[in-house]
Amino acid sequence: MIVNSLENIKKSLSILGVENINNGTSTGADNFGGGDKIGSYSPVDGALIGSVISSTPNDYEKTVEVAKSAYSLWRNKPAPQRGEIVRQYGEKLREYKQPLGELVSYEMGKSLQEGLGEVQEMIDICDFAVGLSRQLHGLTMHSERPGHRMYEQYHPLGIVGIISAFNFPVAVWCWNTALAWICGDVCIWKPSEKTPLCSIACQNIWAQVATENNLPEGISCLVNGDYKVGELLTADERVPLISATGSTRMGRIVGQKVAARFGKSLLELGGNNAIIISDSADLKITIIGALFGAVGTCGQRCTSTRRLIIHDSIYEEVTSKLASAYTQLKIGNPLDQSNHVGPLIDKQAVNMYLAAIEKAKNEGGNVLVEGGVLSGEGYESGCYVKPVIIEAENHFEIVQEETFAPILYVMKYSELENAIEMQNDVKQGLSSAIMTTKLREAEKFLAASGSDCGIANVNIGTSGAEIGGAFGGEKETGGGRESGSDAWKIYMRRQTNTINYTDKLPLAQGIKFDL
Repeated sequence: MIVNSLENIKKSLSILGVENINNGTSTGADNFGGGDKIGSYSPVDGALIGSVISSTPNDYEKTVEVAKSAYSLWRNKPAPQRGEIVRQYGEKLREYKQPLGELVSYEMGKSLQEGLGEVQEMIDICDFAVGLSRQLHGLTMHSERPGHRMYEQYHPLGIVGIISAFNFPVAVWCWNTALAWICGDVCIWKPSEKTPLCSIACQNIWAQVATENNLPEGISCLVNGDYKVGELLTADERVPLISATGSTRMGRIVGQKVAARFGKSLLELGGNNAIIISDSADLKITIIGALFGAVGTCGQRCTSTRRLIIHDSIYEEVTSKLASAYTQLKIGNPLDQSNHVGPLIDKQAVNMYLAAIEKAKNEGGNVLVEGGVLSGEGYESGCYVKPVIIEAENHFEIVQEETFAPILYVMKYSELENAIEMQNDVKQGLSSAIMTTKLREAEKFLAASGSDCGIANVNIGTSGAEIGGAFGGEKETGGGRESGSDAWKIYMRRQTNTINYTDKLPLAQGIKFDL
């Protein structure tokens, strides 16, 4: 069943309050913009969905000042009350799940199931944040000085700048925003210029909650535009935390600029994720996990599977079964639920895909499943490509890089230690997995000498973050953590307090200072 007749998409846009031309700057219900027009073209069919007026430096300045004013009020609202607002936003998301999921799918190109799943992630993080709003606790400590008490507490940080990527155009923003809100922060969101309409829809939903609760402008803010708008955020000393999701190249720039002004960065960058397939692996779940990891979202997840490291005794069997599975993939309109693979985001991504294949061949790679760009009826956008499998060596330059496309590199190993070494021998450290039925292998993989990634899975693939667990990675992935566990702490400032309840002033370490 295909959801996206033009009529259905128009209906979803209307429900979400997305117009043909939208002001891309917002402080809540107040929307404005004086910059150039950004057109959003769907990779599904190449059609212009709508346009957004980008933010000028003046628009940005106005937004920050409104956010500052809102923060002075929002930080004083008790955290459980802030949680109640987040709960209401989650309820609104439940109400708008279908049209927002359709917009995500149509504007970004992921399957409708994945689009709806992304909105569900937003709902889940809101639920998580509501509970967390009653658990922002510090510690009580014993003092070495008599008649003294020590404790630590966490306070709101201020304005949080959020720079998100096209591949998860709504969930990653909400991961950050829901936690920042319950922590007492206000947010300014700079979404990808490739998926601007999703941000308009999310802000429109927020405006309803804000209006219904008589909340001030500035708690949730939006600025749209290219990297220059992002630069305004990263350079602004009034924004103590920048959470940025994107390429390693982008993260390196952001991290350095924010560090130069002694701000805080939460970086979620590239992944070059591998699955180790043991000779004891259950191949039924292995093939499914590897397949979805490699081709889901057309390989445009930071957790997408890029490498398979396969035990040499089962290498031929695994590659044969995987190649056979690839022949069964249906590529086409992602809103048609009979299709498995949708388009890449744009033609620039297609060119990167083609260049990577050529580079792999030139380095000595052997193509097991051929790629190519699809054309003809249903592929008019020019963004549909065939998933590829290439035999390669881990040291190939192209294998060491992350290509945001459905390209899977396969290679052999004989000893587990060697497989772990290969897996770790890339600059990125986001997600990893091992497929094994041997307890000792699983534990070795999870040990200190095992996977060096922020996420290490056993008998599930590399894709699919779950709310509640801290999401993020090491090395060139940036080291940031979002979504779960104690990730909330980065959105707050820590304070240590000492209280003297006596009429004397003993100094620490027994120091005497008598006058």
